[in-house]
Parts: sequence; structure tokens; C-alpha cells
Amino acid sequence: MTELSLPAKAYLLACDVGKNKLRDRQRAGLMIRGAALTDLVLRGRVADDDGKVAVSGAGPTGDLVLDEMLAEIAGESPRKWKWWVRKDARGTLEALESQLDTAGVIDMKTGRLLGLFPSRNPIVRDTATVERLRASVDQALRGPSPVSDEDAALTALVAAVELRGVVSGKDRRQYKDRIEELAERGGDAVPALRKLFRELRAVRASAVSSSGGS
Repeated sequence: MTELSLPAKAYLLACDVGKNKLRDRQRAGLMIRGAALTDLVLRGRVADDDGKVAVSGAGPTGDLVLDEMLAEIAGESPRKWKWWVRKDARGTLEALESQLDTAGVIDMKTGRLLGLFPSRNPIVRDTATVERLRASVDQALRGPSPVSDEDAALTALVAAVELRGVVSGKDRRQYKDRIEELAERGGDAVPALRKLFRELRAVRASAVSSSGGS
């Protein structure tokens, strides 16, 4: 893999390189789907059509994960952005992990937690790549230097899912307007991702509350 796709960059930022694990697979899965859609937007392969995702460009991208999503969109009746961000997030996450493992970007260690539950733990081979991605996000967030569309989208994506260790809660509040400005450059997948994550967070909070009250 000579150049990392937007979902690959988002994935690496979601990795805890110190503990060799992925922070919150459900959150990461949604972010990867949102990143894949956003990447397709930036490449001119999909666009918004009255609130729904539509194929707008011909030909493959050369990236297996992106091409698979593009084929899904082309073969499905028109759907809203939120539907596509949610659809098979786990499958897309695992497909990306296999792609990165094959390319030598990560070593994927699989096993069973407590001998029962399947576990997937990525070991990032070049942690300097993660540090460079963090620096790009930090620079995009704080401005005012020029920011590429991809870095703008990456920053908006990690902020949308409140990715720990990358964009802090304090930074999200302080740079709220900046994040909105960056998100507008990434198309409609980012706001859809933000809405989905807020729903996920609400469901989790409700579950914790119910558990504590029982």
C-alpha cells in the first residue's frame, strides 16, 4: 500500500499503539464507514442527490475497501447518508484490517479473550505514521495554515466520534466553529456520522443508567 486511504488513516488514529489494540471497535467501525464514504466524495465517485448517496464517477478507485463500497452503492436503491454509514460497519472494519495486514501496515493478532470471545488486536508497524497523522489533525484543527481537503475531512471525522487521544473534549469545544468549517469540506457523510455516534452514545448511557438502577 503506497498511499493510505482516508479510512486507513482514520483506523490508525483509532489504534492505541501503546497497548496494541483498537479503541472501541463499534465507534471505529462507524468512523471507518464515514471515512470511506467521505473518501469517495473527495475522489468524485459519489455525491449527494437530494439527501441520498448517488454514484457520480465511473471506474474503480484502486482501493479494495473503497471499490467494495462503491459497488454496494451502485447496486442498491438510493439511500440516505446515515444509512450507508451504519450499514455493515463491522464488516468494513474487518475488511480494512485485512487490507492493512496484507499490506504490512499492521500485524493483526487474533485470539480469544478469556478463552471464549474472539479478539482482534492490531500492532502498528510504523508508529511514526500515527504521530504524523496526529500532527496533521492538530494543525488542521488549530489553523490558520492551509489544510488539504483530506486532512480537513480526517479531522472532522475523528471529532465527530470524539476519538480519544486525538481531539480532546476541550479542543472540540474551543474549536467548534473550526470543526464545522472543516466538516463542510468533507461532504454529507460527516454530519451523518456525527448523528449516528450521538445516538450510540445515548444508547450506551441509557444502558449504563438502567444497569445501575437495577
